[in-house]
Amino acid sequence: MQYVLIIHEVADYPAWKKVFDDAADIRKEAGERSYQVLKYEKEPNKIVHFSAWTAIADAKKFFESPQLIKIRAEAGVKSPDFIYLEQLESGIL
Repeated sequence: MQYVLIIHEVADYPAWKKVFDDAADIRKEAGERSYQVLKYEKEPNKIVHFSAWTAIADAKKFFESPQLIKIRAEAGVKSPDFIYLEQLESGIL
């Protein structure tokens, strides 16, 4: 499985979340298979988006697209940091 970890600050979480939810169909079409949204314990507008993708190439194409750059600006995203990851192992304890 391929994963993307995105860390970014948002101007307003409820406004960002609405844009994020509205983009669910285009994320799925691009190759996102599952996601988690997390926040920093003491910084409610510092968001972590962790998602599984069909392929890293699909994720890069989506996240670097002009359409998504525009959506991020509309959502109030500040300086996103993208980390592309390949799974080596997983387990349940």
